[in-house]
Amino acid sequence: MPVQRLNHAVLYVRDVDRSVAFYSDALGFRVVAGMPGRAAFLQAEGSTNDHDLGLFAMGAGAGDTQAGRTTVGLYHLAWEVDTLAELRRIAGVLREHGALAGASDHGTTKALYARDPDGIEFEVSWLVPADLIPSDVAMTTLPLDIEAEIARYGAGTRGGVGVSV
Repeated sequence: MPVQRLNHAVLYVRDVDRSVAFYSDALGFRVVAGMPGRAAFLQAEGSTNDHDLGLFAMGAGAGDTQAGRTTVGLYHLAWEVDTLAELRRIAGVLREHGALAGASDHGTTKALYARDPDGIEFEVSWLVPADLIPSDVAMTTLPLDIEAEIARYGAGTRGGVGVSV
C-alpha cells in the first residue's frame, strides 16, 4: 500500500512550553497530550489525526540546527490552509511574532515561510485549486502579493481542490 499523507512531525526544541505557546498562538494548534516541560503533542484545528506535531525538550543548552548549512537534515515542514484570507491572517500573526521570514508565489502555491522560536523553518501555504491552474503554469519563485492573489482568486476560495483535497 503506498504512503497516503504525512500523519505527524516531531521536533526537538529547547523549551517545550515556549514552543507550545508559539505553535498555539501562531498556527492555532492545541495540546492534546504531554508531559509538562518535557514533551507535548499538538493537533491542528481541522485535523482528525490524534496529533500533528510532537515536541520534545532538549534544554536551553541545545545548539541551533545546522541542517542545510553544514549538515543534512529536514529543510522545513509545510502546512496547508483552506483560503487566502486565512493565509493573510497567519501572515499578520507571524509578523507580530517576528517569525515571518519570507513569502513566495510558486505559481500553483502561495507560501509563507517562518521560523519558530528555535529557528526551525516551516511553511504555510494555499494551493491554487486544480481547475484554476492555467495550462501554461510554470514552477517559479516570485515575491508573494497576497492582496493581488485575493483579488485574482477570492479571499474565501477553498484551496487545494483537485490537488490535495
